[in-house]
Amino acid sequence: MAGSQDIFDSIVMADERFHGEGYREGYEEGSSLGVMEGRQHGTLHGAKIGSEIGCYQGFAFAWKCLLHSCTTEKDSRKMKVLESLIGMIQKFPYDDPTYDKLHEDLDKIRGKFKQGISDLDMKEDMCPRFLPARLLNPA
Repeated sequence: MAGSQDIFDSIVMADERFHGEGYREGYEEGSSLGVMEGRQHGTLHGAKIGSEIGCYQGFAFAWKCLLHSCTTEKDSRKMKVLESLIGMIQKFPYDDPTYDKLHEDLDKIRGKFKQGISDLDMKEDMCPRFLPARLLNPA
């Protein structure tokens, strides 16, 4: 009789055992897929941010070279804004995705870029600010 009791116990406990094994296997597979998806998401958004900042840096360097020979007071203000933008870009933590003020610093860079556009009497749509996003996501 004890042997038949063990058979029934194993049948009754099979549901609980299979549930536990299924949970464990699903958790392991979900964790693995989550890491891969997170890496792809981070790579995509990191590339967009890097491309955007590179565009701002190219803008600042180009205009700094163009204004280098100008000596008016208005041009010196423009140069200060461009130098400030370049300095902010150089201090940006490209290799530290855990930096807690990453988005705050990025917003400051965007603001300084807009200030540079305004000082140069340009329209924002004349600047290729969104060009990198279009190149990364062609329609």
